[in-house]
Amino acid sequence: MMMKMKMKPCPTFSNLIYFFMFLAMIFSISSNVVESNESANNGFLQCLSTNLQNISNIVYTPNNPSYLRVLQASIRNTRFMSAPTANPRVIVAPVSESQVPAIVKCARQNGLQIRTRSGGHDYEGLSYLSELPFVILDLFNLIDIDIDVAKKTAWIQTGANNGQVYYAISKKSSTLAFPGGGCPTVGVAGLYSGGGYGALMRKYGLAADNIIDARMVDAKGRMLNRASMGEDVFWAIRGGGGASFGVITAWKVNLVDVPENITIFSVARTLEQNATELIYQWQDIGHRLTKDIIFVINAQPINSSTTGKRTIQVTFTAQFLGGVDQVLQLMGQSFPELGVTRDDCMELKWIQTALLFGGYTLDKPLEILTERNPTIPSAIKATRFSFKAKLDYITKPMPRLAFKGLWRFLLQREPNTAELLMVPYGGRMSEISATALPFPHRAGNLYKIQQLVYWNHTGPSPRSLLWVRSINRFLTPFVSKSPRSHYLNYRDLDLGENNLGNTSYAQASRWGVTYFDVNFERLSKVKTMIDPSNYFRNEQSIPLYRGRNN
Repeated sequence: MMMKMKMKPCPTFSNLIYFFMFLAMIFSISSNVVESNESANNGFLQCLSTNLQNISNIVYTPNNPSYLRVLQASIRNTRFMSAPTANPRVIVAPVSESQVPAIVKCARQNGLQIRTRSGGHDYEGLSYLSELPFVILDLFNLIDIDIDVAKKTAWIQTGANNGQVYYAISKKSSTLAFPGGGCPTVGVAGLYSGGGYGALMRKYGLAADNIIDARMVDAKGRMLNRASMGEDVFWAIRGGGGASFGVITAWKVNLVDVPENITIFSVARTLEQNATELIYQWQDIGHRLTKDIIFVINAQPINSSTTGKRTIQVTFTAQFLGGVDQVLQLMGQSFPELGVTRDDCMELKWIQTALLFGGYTLDKPLEILTERNPTIPSAIKATRFSFKAKLDYITKPMPRLAFKGLWRFLLQREPNTAELLMVPYGGRMSEISATALPFPHRAGNLYKIQQLVYWNHTGPSPRSLLWVRSINRFLTPFVSKSPRSHYLNYRDLDLGENNLGNTSYAQASRWGVTYFDVNFERLSKVKTMIDPSNYFRNEQSIPLYRGRNN
């Protein structure tokens, strides 16, 4: 029997013609895209050359041998270190504020988006990532800090970081301070514009609560100050995120008074040492104490030094604006169960507390606070790692069973790969209206609880992401509701991406109300007024307002 074979038909001549036409079309599209990209890049650089002098010392293109070093120098979350969207066409690092208007105008004219970077600590990397053709406007050269001790004010350029600000203040006065964040390498552009909390929060409020003027370049390339931008815009950039409205180049702030000596204590307890009961009691204590103290908690898995078994260590740390005797009396009256002793306490200058919070030991020179990229291992660990975070606000004390559930999650992780951070509110934070600034999380919050997961390699960790999302779901019954609140400076794209700023107000409300609550609509209206073309945008930028349903 002859076997019948099924033969594939040979392509006809017309088939071949269509095939080659298709290939030609693909190559043509690709060529056009490349040519378009090159045209935009060249147009941007040509525009800069026309409007600025000596741009070679501020421009880094992919052909520049320093490009990769500059790009990665401020990537703090190393899960984005090799992200394919970390590919700016150009990095521009102006050396003066006067150069920023031309950079904005040239980028806009050539169809390039701007991502503004100060310290590079954005939790989701949005200051240096984008799926659209973009330029990084890197502020690391803008670090001038001008302090007026007599008036207790300072002008701070927004490329400066916490450590540089604190060091500059300490050189002028030992009894002046500023209520910024604890991490020295965090840049003030994003920190202040998102709110900015730290150890002086309960005494003086947020960084944003202490800003009295600003300089900002808008989408038209105009340099504005408080008077010329107007009170609505000035309100919006103090807590609403500056990247939605323009490029903030400098802040004017009020400095605050601190005593010559400040006391810090730290007490660690494990589950076997009654940590669960202590943290349960702390919930009703931390927010009620005098404004002069902030009393925070860190909980993480460890291997017990005595038994070798896995357990949870809860560390109670406080900063008190006064002496050891005062804090011992306060804790003896308000929380004797913790058993704080004189040996647990240290009296320091305010600037020395910045060393400890930055991961340094007290024997290090204060100048180390000014380093943008520290080389000391403890400081590197505190400022550069792969992580994902969630945040919630607690308005009612959580039951003991909730903490026991949290311990089960923490025990799933290896030591130093997960932690819970709890920061009490109350004090000055409860006295400021929820609408005074875009940051709404004021009275009614007992504390906030941040859920953090870390891993040692660059790039994503699916297992770690699953863990932090799971513990966040577990917390749902115990945290704030309607909305379930979140903090802009702990940005979380799980809350809903904004599709590079192109979604509607109604769609963006999912995350917008979470961050800003009743202030979201006003922010959207201000955005529409100052940037009607929506030039300044990212995955969670403030949308244009076209009505609540649009």
